[in-house]
Amino acid sequence: MKKAGETNTRLHLKGVNPVTESNESNATTYRQEHPLMHYPQSRWARLAFKAPVHLWRLGLGPIIGKVFLLLTHTGRVSGLPRRTMTEYHVINGRKYIPCAFGPQSQWYKNIVADPHVTIQTADGVEHVIARRVTDDEELLAVFETLRRRNPVMLKWYLESLDIRDDPEDILAKKDRIYWLTFDPTDEPTPPPLEADLTWVWLVVAALWVGMRWMRRRCRKEG
Repeated sequence: MKKAGETNTRLHLKGVNPVTESNESNATTYRQEHPLMHYPQSRWARLAFKAPVHLWRLGLGPIIGKVFLLLTHTGRVSGLPRRTMTEYHVINGRKYIPCAFGPQSQWYKNIVADPHVTIQTADGVEHVIARRVTDDEELLAVFETLRRRNPVMLKWYLESLDIRDDPEDILAKKDRIYWLTFDPTDEPTPPPLEADLTWVWLVVAALWVGMRWMRRRCRKEG
């Protein structure tokens, strides 16, 4: 049974004017054919993408959270919390994140199924509903910000999608562009990730002290 408002929420994620299945299929096909946009297929490649999440568990969230956003979403099959880390940009007080692989991304598929997510940055924990950016003015504002902050990355990103760096072409091919933003909610969202590995630093410190002590002892005995 669908929850009340579930269909509308899913449409909200795809935008005010929902992306048709054919457009989304075309965007997926383009990414699969373009050499720079191959979605990581191997288990090791996917694990490499997930590795930065452990930095949060080590208690480094306040530091890396100034550049990266930790996104907790719900697995569409398992129903368990799943986590992804991605860069983010703040524009007019609102956070925006890219989804470089578009509808191929497993985390994007999870969010389409349930857009209730939890985000963590240096600002703390926020309970939100994700939505895809499709409004023309809002989308152009995102790219204008990227143009100022990281023109090299913007150039690579647009070239990978065969989009010229001009507003007309960006809007004409916006079905290929997957950027998300978030709206606050009082509804339940997945639990945030806890910094449960901070004890590792104590172990590392103890090992470092122990190694220094052993080296000094060896020098004295030598």
